Amino acid sequence: MNIEAIREYCYIKKGISEDFPFDEDTLVIRVMNKVFLLASLEKIPLQINLKCDPEHAVELRERYEAVQPGYHMNKSHWNTVIIDGSVPQKELKEMIDHSYELVVSGLKKSEREALNKIR
Repeated sequence: MNIEAIREYCYIKKGISEDFPFDEDTLVIRVMNKVFLLASLEKIPLQINLKCDPEHAVELRERYEAVQPGYHMNKSHWNTVIIDGSVPQKELKEMIDHSYELVVSGLKKSEREALNKIR
């Protein structure tokens, strides 16, 4: 997957926005204004950070060399995924889904209700 395919996949979900709050190289994709994906656009190959359950994060790191502790993030709760083709696209989409779902589950009740009203 390239960054455009990742963006398109994310925009299928509800409540998505994106910005560049840190610099012009780091794309941040949010759900209800909460970060669930960061992408370093200048890195080759592309690298993305995704939120992850700590136990599952360790499993993914053991399974894939391209999955590493989150760069500049809480290393227990974030993974950096190097998009070099070694992680199957289906697995990558599942990682994106998992990150999105973790962030949604941490939203305030009012934010989750607002998210559910989005079509």
